[in-house]
Amino acid sequence: MSYAKTIYALASGIGVSGIQVFRISGPQAGAVLKVLTGNPLPSPRVATYTKFVQPDTRADLDQGLILWFPAPASYTGEDVAEIHAHGGRAVRESFLHAFSKVFGISGVSGLRQAEPGEFTRRAFENGKLDLTEVEGLADLIEAETDAQRRQALRQMRGALGRLYESWREDLIKSLAHVEAVIDFADEELPEELNVKANDRIRRVLNEIQDHLADGHRGERLRDGVSLAIIGPPNAGKSSFLNHLAQRDVAIVSSKPGTTRDIIEVHLDLAGYPVVVADTAGLREGKSNLESEGIRRALERAAHADLKVYLFAQAAWPPDEADLKRVLDDQTIVVVNKIDLGNGSGPTEILGHKVYPISVRTGEGVDALLSALETSVSEQLEVSGSPVLTRQRHRSALEECQVFLESSLAVEEPEFRAEDLRLGVRAMARITGRVDVEDLLDVIFNEFCIGK
Repeated sequence: MSYAKTIYALASGIGVSGIQVFRISGPQAGAVLKVLTGNPLPSPRVATYTKFVQPDTRADLDQGLILWFPAPASYTGEDVAEIHAHGGRAVRESFLHAFSKVFGISGVSGLRQAEPGEFTRRAFENGKLDLTEVEGLADLIEAETDAQRRQALRQMRGALGRLYESWREDLIKSLAHVEAVIDFADEELPEELNVKANDRIRRVLNEIQDHLADGHRGERLRDGVSLAIIGPPNAGKSSFLNHLAQRDVAIVSSKPGTTRDIIEVHLDLAGYPVVVADTAGLREGKSNLESEGIRRALERAAHADLKVYLFAQAAWPPDEADLKRVLDDQTIVVVNKIDLGNGSGPTEILGHKVYPISVRTGEGVDALLSALETSVSEQLEVSGSPVLTRQRHRSALEECQVFLESSLAVEEPEFRAEDLRLGVRAMARITGRVDVEDLLDVIFNEFCIGK
């Protein structure tokens, strides 16, 4: 796909820095570079030092590096130029002003500022990236933890797209076999054609089902594991949240019931993203406001990936009814304020290990954090095949799964072909590649029909 317009934009972040990068993409990118430097185009993909001048007055603008990427060997697949200039607001504004003045000089036309994401959009339209790689790039830019970075980088490099593309190609082969039975019934086609097609469909279907049964690891890694701190009033939940965040994000008071609404903090726990929520203390509400806070606390706990049930040692034993409402395999039980009591306190309750800590002195907190890190890593650790990262992928795969199951359940080749065709389309929507020529290539190359 070609674009009439040449676009430009600041490709690096706004702010004071040593270097800032401007990107130009489109048929006039080379002409723009010539106007701003007054020199011929440099050798492709070689950083070249030069000075930059104003396009109208030819006054000095700055000096720095230029890189020239002629099509199609560029990020967008078009002619691309990069300008590496000095950082700072005045330089940035001068370059943006210079770009606006280039229009109409030396035959340069169709130049405009890029829209958000337009360089990557052109890369997709020109076949440089599929949709999963585009999403991986977006995730990499937004990554806040090391685990998010690793997952995004793997997806941006095409691991997820290659997996889906291999399934799509297998389904296209199966569809080609079924179509051949319909369209070329008079030809001497192999008798085991349907058997091979069914075996391939079943294998892809089984792999899709295994892929979907991932516990939403990839999606949770993108968004963060939900951790709810829950327990009775005055247990030190807000103090524990502040300790995790290493700053005062929640009000701490000796008066019970001070936390009414849910307070959230985004944390990096051993390289994994975690959204920690401090909730209202569990007790019989003293007012409508407090009762609503308790209701929200229990609701958050019910939907959390992990829970920390925290109570004070002086409150032993905790309310068993409250404890049972939140206790499950993803609950870590913690007794706080051990510095105010005698002895080490309880070690187990209702079959759950109890972690004794003192938020005030820090005693036992490292062991608790280690347990939390282990629980989070068990939920999010990704190994082997790439995992789903978006609901869009999951919905398309679930739709494809339905069509594949239907294709295996019918005998009529016309119905089977239609189900497979719809399954291929659902799969192709994930990467953004839908090409009927692929089907024709398989039919004529594999079966040599018409030879």
